[in-house]
Amino acid sequence: MPERRILSVWFPRLGAERLLRRTGLDSDVPFAVVRDTGQMQVLCSLSEAAEAAGLRVGQPLRDAHAMCATLVTKLQNPHQEAAFLASLGRWAERLSPWVATQPPDALLVDITGCAHLFGGEEAMTCQVIEEAAFSGLTTRCGLAGTVGAAWALARYARAVPGANRSGDAIDQEARATRSRAAKRRHWERGGAAPVAGVSRSNTRPFSIAPPGQARTFLSPLPIAALRLEEDQIAALNRLGLRKVGDLLNQPRGPLARRFGRGLLLRMDQAVGAAPEPVSPARVKPRLATRLTLPEPIGLIDDLQAGLERLVPRLCQLLADQGQGVRKVRLEAWRADGTMGWIEAGLARATDEPDRIRPLLAMRLDEIDAGFGIDALRLVAAVSEPIQHRTAAGHLDATAAARDRLARDTAVEDLIGRVGGRIGLEAITRLHPASSHIPEKTSQILAAAWSEPAVEWPRPATPRPLLMWSPEPVTAPDAPHLPATFRWRGRAHELAEAKGPERIAPEWWLDDPNWRSGVRDYWQVVTGRGERLWLYYAHGGTMSSGWFCQGRFA
Repeated sequence: MPERRILSVWFPRLGAERLLRRTGLDSDVPFAVVRDTGQMQVLCSLSEAAEAAGLRVGQPLRDAHAMCATLVTKLQNPHQEAAFLASLGRWAERLSPWVATQPPDALLVDITGCAHLFGGEEAMTCQVIEEAAFSGLTTRCGLAGTVGAAWALARYARAVPGANRSGDAIDQEARATRSRAAKRRHWERGGAAPVAGVSRSNTRPFSIAPPGQARTFLSPLPIAALRLEEDQIAALNRLGLRKVGDLLNQPRGPLARRFGRGLLLRMDQAVGAAPEPVSPARVKPRLATRLTLPEPIGLIDDLQAGLERLVPRLCQLLADQGQGVRKVRLEAWRADGTMGWIEAGLARATDEPDRIRPLLAMRLDEIDAGFGIDALRLVAAVSEPIQHRTAAGHLDATAAARDRLARDTAVEDLIGRVGGRIGLEAITRLHPASSHIPEKTSQILAAAWSEPAVEWPRPATPRPLLMWSPEPVTAPDAPHLPATFRWRGRAHELAEAKGPERIAPEWWLDDPNWRSGVRDYWQVVTGRGERLWLYYAHGGTMSSGWFCQGRFA
């Protein structure tokens, strides 16, 4: 069986070059795609001329115009970019049937056993680059035995390790000689890792790691090539670990304790110790409907009329496929070729028009008509299967109708309406959790993606209605309940008490909040009538003492 080979095809200027193909601008004109972050507009994709002018991805638009007065910009359309990347995936299927998209700007191709059909791996890679260049797309390719190594070589490889290994090679000379001959990179002197981008110094737009040599090719690359989070990269750089080779040579135990098992997983995936398959995207049914207008429109009433036509059509498509929509998107195509859109999420999947239409109608004023809207498109962005219909007799049909009438969807509709304003993720509900620790008996879940709890387990003793992080109580350091104590700057006298209830920490977890050891909880009524929840910590790795954690209603 041939050894696995993965080709990563990266399009570093995909957003800008896609629009350059459509607009027909001269390639010498600096061009950039702009993303609206809410507070300001930033550059998200640059043409070659814009990069040559010194602009960078993530730069604010106002700073970019100050540096380059001739800069031409277009607003980003992520949905069109995703569709364009999907079309590139279909183009890459001529190389291998195993093609997966890596949004927003890359493809993964499993070419195991396919390279000989194109004259070898290098000939195949060059053909991909030439065909992409003929279409006006800049391409960087990496080929290795793992997904992680191919991804890293496509973005960070600058030269082939082992090349030019003669006695005159500059990297084989002494450190002092090298420091005079060439300036060291900033990330080798302790700075941050370089951002993935096109290296102007590299004239070879691809890098191929022979079978079994992924570790050799990865070692000189920065640790950002392992697909780590930004905070992990910064923390590793502070420790002096700046290259992949430095990280691979470290003991795994301390790395796992300090940075988690995710770091080890990325390392294993890169060198082939952990599997990472290439899964082609499944063909999904197109749950969308379109309305082309004879004349451009721009009024809210016109958009509302178009929505009245589109929603029933989409619901019929959903019903035919046995699907219910969770997130629906209304796209408004303007006369100048740009597009605006609004999205609405639902707390429960549905194919009922009356539950979808109001969520979109209340956000129609967010669409900018520009020079006029000449087409509307309604898309089921996220859908899931709903209960299938089955043939039934009169009695079963009557019972099912009763159940539908009895089912109250008012809460789900309310969640959808409020979520359309503040976001579905901002609406949460509590669910019971399996733990005897008071503050861990519940967990917070998104209300739109969870069902209400059927039953809450009742503890042996009541829990306070209000619970907060433990606050220190000034009292004698003894396990006996004090007659007077001081809390929140006030003196309190003990009027009544009930307890104690002893709660031990979870010994199998290292919880910093429970390093004070075993706790004895008391229900206390003060002279002012306040019902407090006090406990005495017997002390573990921390000192003992009295604390207040809640108040009863």
